[in-house]
Amino acid sequence: MNQFLRLHQLSTSIDQLIQEWSGALLNLGLRIFVGWQFLKSGMVKIQDWEATLSLFREEYHVPVLPPELAAITGAGGELFFPILLITGLFSRPAALGLFAVNAMAVISYPQLWSFECPAAINDHLYWGLLLAVLAVFGPGKIAIDNWIKSRY
Repeated sequence: MNQFLRLHQLSTSIDQLIQEWSGALLNLGLRIFVGWQFLKSGMVKIQDWEATLSLFREEYHVPVLPPELAAITGAGGELFFPILLITGLFSRPAALGLFAVNAMAVISYPQLWSFECPAAINDHLYWGLLLAVLAVFGPGKIAIDNWIKSRY
């Protein structure tokens, strides 16, 4: 019976370790995946700024903002927030910022809602869901936020 209890204790310890670190690795993977999607988009925008401005003038219809300001804000958000999210620094605000960028992309580009290409809107819905999960549950153990919290 004593051996059985030791084996059970060992099994429980291993389960706890796996649960603790698998969640941390999953959160890190989510942060990298979603952050990378937006970072790539921001890099494309700044590679050809004239084309980006043209898109914001003719295709994207961002409410309230003039096209030039919308382009700067969109590209800035797609470059700034992913770096924070991936590193795990100010993770929740970064996830919320990218959620807002994602929502604005869906609102301002009505072609996403066409039935001709459902994958485009699905991507935005998936990214929004993943960003909501990160905003609610935080970055996990493998993040600068967690390191700062443990130090101070």
